[in-house]
Parts: sequence; structure tokens; C-alpha cells
Amino acid sequence: MSPVLKKPATRKKAGGGSPAWMTTFADLATLLLTFFILLLSFAEMDAEKYRMMAQSMAVAFGSNNVLDDGVGGSPLTLIETDTVSLPEPSDTAIQQPELIDDRDQGEAPTTVPAGVVDLAGRLIQQLEPQVLAEDLNVSYDSQQVVIRFAEEATFRSAEAEIKPSMIPIIDKVVRVLSGCTGDVLVAGYTDDRPINSSRFRSNWDLSAARAVSVVHELVLSQEVEAERVTAAGRAETNPLAPNDSPENRAKNRRVEISIRNPTCSDSVATDDLPVEILP
Repeated sequence: MSPVLKKPATRKKAGGGSPAWMTTFADLATLLLTFFILLLSFAEMDAEKYRMMAQSMAVAFGSNNVLDDGVGGSPLTLIETDTVSLPEPSDTAIQQPELIDDRDQGEAPTTVPAGVVDLAGRLIQQLEPQVLAEDLNVSYDSQQVVIRFAEEATFRSAEAEIKPSMIPIIDKVVRVLSGCTGDVLVAGYTDDRPINSSRFRSNWDLSAARAVSVVHELVLSQEVEAERVTAAGRAETNPLAPNDSPENRAKNRRVEISIRNPTCSDSVATDDLPVEILP
């Protein structure tokens, strides 16, 4: 019996077309495209700004093509130039706020009354040796003349009695003040160190006592009316210099005689007065 030859079975070919998942992906891509087209349709685009941005990017990347004025338009040939074209400025000029400078164009000079200058001149003429020796100084501003006595020349440390050598000097001040009007304020000052004394409780007591001693000498001869004179103790207030060194503390220990709004009977020569102008 002869053998029977069987024809080998052939595998059926799969059906043609794309896989099933491709259909779902295509639908999703179509929906996303539609969604973004809708977003673009609702958006408001500034065509002018878009065109300027496109031109700037084209120049930056060395391209010769830019978009037309319409968004999404056909490319145009860019004319090579060194500058990027910008929109023309509008005819309406932007109004800038106007600044009005109401300050004075120059500083007005300070006017010093004649009575102040007259009194300062008289005091400097009478007290010139003491001014040169720096035992005192004379200064003035537009309202008053100030005679400042240094403590070292006027008082002993922690004492309120005037040194005998200062009595003739105060007598010179009295003779000058007797020929001029104006209120007189005598103020005593100390440094910031607490005082150690059985007589004075504090720097306030000491400064007031020194001011009273000067006032006593001013009105003793009755050439200066007592009603014009006032004494004040101001302790360490209003220092002339910071109390951070012995030299500065010595400057702050002082007695000042201030003559406010003076008027003198006879004027004196006041040219080139070597005085200090108070600030």
C-alpha cells in the first residue's frame, strides 16, 4: 500500500487594515486639534505685535523671510537693514508732567540788626586780650550776642565762686552793657560727669550757682538793671562738643552771657570784626 502524502496546512493570513488602537488614537488627536482650534478662534491676537515679534526673531536667526501683516500669512522677503522696523510714533505727543521748582533761586543773606553788630564790636574792643588768650569768646547771630566764659579761666573745679582775676573782666562787660539795652540771660553749663560734692547735689545745682555768681557781679554796681538779668542752670544740656574726651568736656563746662535784641546808644566802628557767627 503506497503511502498517502498530505498537503501541509497553510496559516490563514490576518485580515488587512490598521490595528484597533490606531482608530482610538486618531479620534483623540482629532478632538485635541479641534479643541486647540476653538481656543485659537476665541483668542484675541495683536497682529502688529505679532508681526514685530516675527521680524525680530527672523533677524535674530538670520532668516530672510517674515510673515505677512495678517497672522498666518504667506512669507515675505525681508529687506536687509541694520535696524528692526518699529511702528511709527503716534502724532499725539505724550504729555509729560511739568515740575515747578518753587524754591528760592539763591539763599537770601541773613540780615544782622545794627544793635547786635554794635554791641559785639564794643565787647570785642573791650575784651580783646581775653579773646586772644581764649579765656572767653564773643559771637553773635541775628538775634543776640553771646559772651562765653571758659570754666578754667572763671571757676575752680566743682566750685561756684568766680576767680578774682575775672572780676575786672566782668566789670568791662558791665560798662559795655550799661550803654545798651536788651534782656540778659546768664546760663551755666557742665559736662556729663556726675559731681562729687557735699555742697552741690548735682550738676544742676553747680551750673545754677555759677550762673548766679556771674549775675551778682553784673548787677552789683547797679549799672545794669536787675530786671534785665536772668540766671539759669542747664547742667550738661546743650553741649558744644561730645563728652568723649577731657578737651571736649572742658569746652562744655562754661558760662554764657546772652544779650538778646540789643540796642546801643552810640554806634562804634564794626568793620572786620573777629567774631564767630553762630549757626
